[in-house]
Amino acid sequence: MAKQPMLKFTTVERDMPLKRAAPERREDFAEIYAEFAHAKAQEQSSRCSQCGVPYCQTHCPLHNNIPDWLRLTAEGRLQEAYEISQATNTFPEICGRICPQDRLCEGNCVIEQSGHGTVTIGAVEKYITDTAWDKGWVLPIKPKHERAESVGIIGAGPGGLAAADVLRRAGVQVTVYDRYDRAGGLLTYGIPGFKLEKDVVMRRNDQLALGGVTFQQNCNVGTDISFADLRAKHDAIIIATGVYKSRDLTVPNSTSGGVVRAIDFLTASNRKSFGDAVPEFDSGELNAHGKRIVVIGGGDTAMDCVRTSIRQGATSVKCLYRRDRANMPGSQREVQNAEEEGVVFEWLSAPKGFTENNGQVTGVMVQKMRLGAADTTGRQTPEIIEGADYVEDADIVIMALGFEPEALPTLWDQPDLEVTRWGTVMAEFTTGRTAMEGVYAVGDIVRGASLVVWAIRDGRDCANAILEQMAAPHQVAAE
Repeated sequence: MAKQPMLKFTTVERDMPLKRAAPERREDFAEIYAEFAHAKAQEQSSRCSQCGVPYCQTHCPLHNNIPDWLRLTAEGRLQEAYEISQATNTFPEICGRICPQDRLCEGNCVIEQSGHGTVTIGAVEKYITDTAWDKGWVLPIKPKHERAESVGIIGAGPGGLAAADVLRRAGVQVTVYDRYDRAGGLLTYGIPGFKLEKDVVMRRNDQLALGGVTFQQNCNVGTDISFADLRAKHDAIIIATGVYKSRDLTVPNSTSGGVVRAIDFLTASNRKSFGDAVPEFDSGELNAHGKRIVVIGGGDTAMDCVRTSIRQGATSVKCLYRRDRANMPGSQREVQNAEEEGVVFEWLSAPKGFTENNGQVTGVMVQKMRLGAADTTGRQTPEIIEGADYVEDADIVIMALGFEPEALPTLWDQPDLEVTRWGTVMAEFTTGRTAMEGVYAVGDIVRGASLVVWAIRDGRDCANAILEQMAAPHQVAAE
C-alpha cells in the first residue's frame, strides 16, 4: 500500500520560505521571500488535513481547489497541480505573492484553528506556478475556434485582464484600452517590486498579447476615444477602470509642497524601476532619499509607501494611523515586515493639519486619539484626546487614505451610466451587467477599493456571463 502523503501537520511544523534579513532587503526592491525548494514545497503541502469541508477554499474569493493542488504537490505531480490551480485563477503566481492569505485561505485553515499552524498556501501557490513558467507549461492562449464577436475592455488591471483571458480562450476578439503605457494597472505601477517583481506581471501581459488580445495603451477613454464609439465598435463593453482618485484631507496647509499622493509616489518609484525618465523623482519631489517621511493611513497602500521610502534611503519613516494596531485594515504580515525594516508606527494618531515654511511642508500637526464606542460596523470610533497635540517633523508627507472612483458619467459624457452615491458603477452581482445594454463593470469600480483577488473573480464571472449571453440567441434559434 502506498504511503499516505498527507495529514502530516502533527509531525511536520509550519515553515515559510526563507525571508531575507531586513538590512539586506532594505537595499533593493527584490522580493523578500525566497522560493520554496521542491522538497520543502512537498513537505509543507503534506501538512494539509484534506478537510471534508475545506474552509480555505470557501474563504478564497476564487474558491480555488486548494486541497487538491496541495495533495498533488505533496505527491510530486506539479503539472497537474498547476492545471488545477490555473483552472480557477487567471494569475495564481500573483495571488500567491500579494493576497492577504492571513485574512483569507490561511486564516481559515482548520489546522490553524486547532493550534498546529496553517498550511503555507500562498507560498505553495507561488511555487507551483513559478515552476510551471520555468518548465514551459504556461502556453499562449490558442482558441479552438475564432468567433466574430468582439469585446472592448476599459482598463488593463487584474479585473480587465482576467476577463480578457477568459474571453480570448473562447475565441472572442478582445481589445483592452488603457490609459497607461504598460498593462497591469496597479499590479504594474501601484504595487512595489519587493512584493511583486515586475517581470512576473509583464510575462502575463506578453502571454495575453501572444494569445491574440489587442492592447491599446496610452488611450484615455473620453479623450482619445469616446465611450459611444467603443459601444458602436464592440458587441459588449467591460468597464474595469479601478479607482484612482485619491482621498484628500481638508485641513490647514494640505496643499503645501511635499504633501503628495500615495499613487503618485508609488508610480514614480515603479517607473524608475523600469528605467523610465521620471523628472519628479530625479528632482526629489517624489523621492524619499535623505528625507524625513511621514505616511498617513493604515492600509496596504500605506505599507507599500513606508517600505518603499525605506528602500529609497529616507532618514526616518513614520506611519500615522488613527486606530490601534489590532484595528488597522492592512495586512499584519506587512506591518511586521515594515517594523523589521525600520518603520516606526504611531498608533492612535491623526493629522490635524500641516506646518509649512515658504509653501513647503515641515511637519504634521498630530492629535492623539483613543478608541471609544463602536460604530455601525462594529469598529470602535476614534476620539480626540484634548491637549495631546504635537508636531511630527517631515520633509515629505504621503497621503495613503484610500481611493475613490472618478466621475465616469461626466468624464465619458454618459449620463445614463448609473452610479451609486459613492460614485461606483451600479452593476449586477456575479455578472457585472449594468442597466446599459451590452455594458458591464467589474472590480474596484463596482466594489470600491478592494483586493486584487476579488477583481480577478469579478473579471472571470463577467466574462462567463458575456459568453452565456452570446450563446443565448443561438440556443433560441436552434430550438
